[in-house]
Amino acid sequence: MGCRLTAGGEQRMSVATSLAFLAASPAGMGTGGGAIGLLPIFLLIPVLYFVMIRPQQKRQKQWQEMLGSIKAGDRVTTAGGIRGIIVSIKDDTIVIRVAPDSIKLEVAKNAIASVTTPDGPSGS
Repeated sequence: MGCRLTAGGEQRMSVATSLAFLAASPAGMGTGGGAIGLLPIFLLIPVLYFVMIRPQQKRQKQWQEMLGSIKAGDRVTTAGGIRGIIVSIKDDTIVIRVAPDSIKLEVAKNAIASVTTPDGPSGS
């Protein structure tokens, strides 16, 4: 079941079978061997938090702050790549004016990917 015969007649164990034997075998270090064996897992959890989870939470917080600070006249880019100028803001939707024909589109507030506010006074 777990062993296979090769062309030369040798027996080879599958990886799952060998891992099962390792897990069932007694730890050679006595009662403390199990805790030391789990140490890499316990060290990996904080590393994963600081490498993956915390930066994502930081980006999410910045995005929420950006959505809270938008106002009419800001230049925005949607998640779909449409660029326009905010005309009005409702509860969860935004109306943007898109060039060249000044078409007005109503998009979900969550679809705003970035905001570009002009540094100087706007000419329009």
